[in-house]
Amino acid sequence: MAKLKEGDQVRVVTRPVNETDRTVHMFFEHMQGLTGVVSNYYTKEEVAVTVDLSSLVDIPKDVHNAATDRMRGRFAGEASEELKKLIGKEGLNFTPNYVLLVREEDLEKI
Repeated sequence: MAKLKEGDQVRVVTRPVNETDRTVHMFFEHMQGLTGVVSNYYTKEEVAVTVDLSSLVDIPKDVHNAATDRMRGRFAGEASEELKKLIGKEGLNFTPNYVLLVREEDLEKI
């Protein structure tokens, strides 16, 4: 039975990255300590976590900010003026989610 469910607050555990992690690409150093909410529970091997952006550090935070700027710019460039007016200034200043797929064993409830 699953120990986690959608809506649970979680933290990615801190542990050494091993060879299996490198093979299956499901655990990386930059994920350790991130907090968030379980958004989807697929299997014990795939739990989607929407990361709390305030828990991001250095490089992942910079990468997310750069991606956000690119997405906003692309959307603003491709959207019609009518759509921009409909969405409004707040809608054009959206912040995309940062979602990770993590194994259940690499998450702890908080």
